[in-house]
Amino acid sequence: MKTLLAAVPLVIASSLTHAADCGTVTIAEMNWASAEFAANLDKIILEEGYGCSVELIPGSTVTSFASMESKGQPDIAPELWANAFFDRIDAAVEKGDIVRGPRLITDAAEGWFISKAVADAHPEIKTVQDVLNNPQLFPSKEDPNVGQFMTCPAGWACQIASNNLAKPSAFDFEKHNFTVVDPGSAAGLDGAIAKSYDREEAWFGYYWQPTVPITKYELKKLDFGVDFDKEHWDGCLVNETCADPKKSDYTPSDVMTVVVSKFAESHPEEMKYLNTRSYDSNMAGQVIVYMDDNQANGEDGAYYFLQNFEDVWTKWVPADVAEKVKAAL
Repeated sequence: MKTLLAAVPLVIASSLTHAADCGTVTIAEMNWASAEFAANLDKIILEEGYGCSVELIPGSTVTSFASMESKGQPDIAPELWANAFFDRIDAAVEKGDIVRGPRLITDAAEGWFISKAVADAHPEIKTVQDVLNNPQLFPSKEDPNVGQFMTCPAGWACQIASNNLAKPSAFDFEKHNFTVVDPGSAAGLDGAIAKSYDREEAWFGYYWQPTVPITKYELKKLDFGVDFDKEHWDGCLVNETCADPKKSDYTPSDVMTVVVSKFAESHPEEMKYLNTRSYDSNMAGQVIVYMDDNQANGEDGAYYFLQNFEDVWTKWVPADVAEKVKAAL
């Protein structure tokens, strides 16, 4: 009995040492649903499973990464859409300030989609060219004899690329009797997609995944039928002054976790978790649809994921860590 009692303080001390070793962790909570969920998922697992004290710091792609570069804070940006930051990320990695993790959302993507109604009725429609060959299936509200493509609202970078791809030297919408329509706002874009789903009507336009509309309204992503041309994309398609745009697949969406090097070096166990976890757009989509339907926040979404995808996240961590997290649910 004396031996057992003597061992108890050692167990407690070991647990406290682990928590102290982890210390305070700062995580960027970006200002969109999937990123709010990702930040809170890390918070719960790091706190409950690894004994960390986690502080969520509100942020956005630009401001959070700039702060990590210049100030070394926050420690972790769970969901960084790196498309526009590859050069800066590479430079920060080369300098030794930042560690780049694997893809968080394995199939995150931007592109052109069609509504479920058309995809179900016409399974042969698989590519952008298939759509362009059938303008009658996507009638404009103003002129049913003309096909309609809904681009991004003005001011979004995707509007420039989509408009360039629609020009005569690229996919040539005019030749195929298609017109480009600006939805006016993000709400207008989402509203048009929801309406097409409710009415089982055609819709063709730009969107990205994971998002509520992609999952909730079961949009189908189109194949561009050509490879992605990075040089042409960067040098022409994303510029309003692009004089001679050519066809290209849409730029790949690399959604990664970025970690400050100082944290990565001092937290090897926590980094094993950060370097292992990933999920696809369908999983993330189910979480953010739950959040949207229930007016839930990122923390609610994280608990929803932990409760409904136990077979996924328990593979990211050691068994003892998984048990601690499950005990906290």
